[in-house]
Amino acid sequence: MCGIFGFHARSRLSLVKQLDKATDLLAHRGPDGRGTFVGHSANGDWQVGLGHRRLSILDIEGSPQPMHSHDGRYVIVYNGEIYNYIELRGELVERGHRFATQGDTEVLIEAWRAWGEDCLSRLNGMFAFLLWDTETGRLFAARDPFGKKPLFVASGEGFHAFASEIEPLRNFPGVDDRLDQDSLREFLAYRYVPGPATFFRGISKVPPGTFMAIDGARIRTGRYFTTPFSRITPDMADFDEAVSAFGEKLDEAVRLRLRSDAPFGAYLSGGLDSSTIVALMSRHMGKPVATYSVGFDVAGSSELPYARKVAEAFGTDHHELAVGMHDFVSVWEEAVLRRGAPVSEPSDLPVLLLSRLASRTVKMVLTGEGADELLGGYPKHRAEPWVRTYQGLVPEGLHNLLVGPAARALPYSARRLKTVVGVAGIRDLQARMVAWFGGADGGQAAALYAGPPRSRDLDPLPFAPGGASSALKRMLHFDQTSWLPDNLLERGDRMMMAGSIEGRMPFMDVGLAELVARFPDAFLTGAPKGKRVLRALASRLLPAEIIERKKVGFRVPVEQWFRTGMADQLRDLLQSGDATIRQVCNATEIDRLVNEHLGAVSNHEKILWALANLEQFFRVFRPAIADVAPQGHEAA
Repeated sequence: MCGIFGFHARSRLSLVKQLDKATDLLAHRGPDGRGTFVGHSANGDWQVGLGHRRLSILDIEGSPQPMHSHDGRYVIVYNGEIYNYIELRGELVERGHRFATQGDTEVLIEAWRAWGEDCLSRLNGMFAFLLWDTETGRLFAARDPFGKKPLFVASGEGFHAFASEIEPLRNFPGVDDRLDQDSLREFLAYRYVPGPATFFRGISKVPPGTFMAIDGARIRTGRYFTTPFSRITPDMADFDEAVSAFGEKLDEAVRLRLRSDAPFGAYLSGGLDSSTIVALMSRHMGKPVATYSVGFDVAGSSELPYARKVAEAFGTDHHELAVGMHDFVSVWEEAVLRRGAPVSEPSDLPVLLLSRLASRTVKMVLTGEGADELLGGYPKHRAEPWVRTYQGLVPEGLHNLLVGPAARALPYSARRLKTVVGVAGIRDLQARMVAWFGGADGGQAAALYAGPPRSRDLDPLPFAPGGASSALKRMLHFDQTSWLPDNLLERGDRMMMAGSIEGRMPFMDVGLAELVARFPDAFLTGAPKGKRVLRALASRLLPAEIIERKKVGFRVPVEQWFRTGMADQLRDLLQSGDATIRQVCNATEIDRLVNEHLGAVSNHEKILWALANLEQFFRVFRPAIADVAPQGHEAA
């Protein structure tokens, strides 16, 4: 687990001095080692620079990077883990390949030598890497299927630059780091920026499951992975068979992710997903699992008691962190810096704090992230299949005139019902996918922002699931191509790596996803709380009280904190005279939202969190903002 940086550029550009600086901006991702490499094409026209910061997990002493192949032809910098590296090594040895190290980096080099681009489909893991072929002068970049490991790219006159995070690219000469207006608009609607865009015009994400090959001035891109839900037709009819197969595949995913030469543990929320992972880990370990849990010092906002019960049931070495408001605020700006964007979810900040705690004793943790997006665990997954029925029964005009306004008038305590009814009235699939998890609702995004006309279309992939067999599978395809890589998995990488912790996610296993794609919808959402197959498996592993309890969720008490100790900070961020957000968003609407929330007239915590993070982003990065006229008026 590491941070990588690299560039491919015309030799006439003076960029070598930038390599050390850019690499060291990733030091938090790799405190255990650093290395750089500079090379040139055979004709001397092109140069390459590669930088690496290492967090040592495998072959701790024997796999420094940048790593050179035994014959010197290939040089690689790599971030991630190849979980099946032992099996691949055995296959490669049988083909005559030789190895000087015991880690997975050299396996990746030799897999490339053996199979070229086809090696990507053989890798079971999370990864982003840059590989330089000294013989051909080509630079190859690739990212794992689900986008668990980040890779950003910036292009300019005569160069391409890559990095694990945005900050090194913003400091690279020639990169256009002006604010991207389309991304601002999309953030208000989505609560995150859908890839491949970022908040900066000249920086984009290398999409998950894709590669880039740079040969001189020529660039070739390709996709080697599509979600199983878009290409596999359900064919498993027996539920008990499905549960058994799922249990075997998940257990294998856990076992492979326990391969480590450094101490490791698990993040334990006390919910179904993480508790199942801890139960399976306990099967394979000869000592207690080190578990780490985070909660809050506000009543009703913490799952720590449930996590404690799971820890007691499996005899784990348990560690707890109770986060208060001041702890939360203390890492807010850093979290924005590491995300390279506004923090979409307030839960990112406690994850950063927990990672700092865990890094005192372990270097890697397993988590339960991704289970909901794989198995249909959210209320939206159970609601979406009924939307078409609702739209057939309720005319659009009736919904807009009566049903929609009635739903919006419901109290915040009925927020799930408000969301379901409101979203059910949206006829357009693309708009509906956005609305299920959106930050603004009921035209609020348009009320807040009316900037320049949209200059680009959204990536069609999340909205074009190909052969998806049902409404549920279309939604899961969207989750796995947009919500996960562009939001949830960013938390899993950026916040944990900010604390120098590697996170592994057994539910985000390609083989497991391909198995689940074979299940009919009823095996997933055919239970009151969803994730039917997982619940059946968990009933064999976990105490009944954990399975049957009401889901609390990882809910940060932002609503209360905004009205109490964070009220002045909220006003400063959103209502001070020098707040950038008042230049780019409607100041009148901002004031209404702030005043209603602080006056306990309405609960606007979701959109206020998004707006406050926009301002934090502006203050941390200070992007140049063009083509924006002040909106609204500066209310007192």
